[in-house]
Amino acid sequence: MAINQNPRVGPEWVSLREAAKIYAISTYTLRRRIASGDLPAVKLGYKLIRVRISDLDRLFPAIPTTRPEDRYRRW
Repeated sequence: MAINQNPRVGPEWVSLREAAKIYAISTYTLRRRIASGDLPAVKLGYKLIRVRISDLDRLFPAIPTTRPEDRYRRW
């Protein structure tokens, strides 16, 4: 019997505060990118905004380094 394993390790959606902490940018930068249309987001309530990590990775690509393990490191 095969066990269904989910390949995702972390959450798909994060808050603006979490995204700002991961990418070392301000929440205002994220809000400006959302307002300009560069970053898709979902508003789930009065103040609850979520963004996809895949959209953040596309918007803020990693700079290639000589150590490949640094590319996937979440600060």
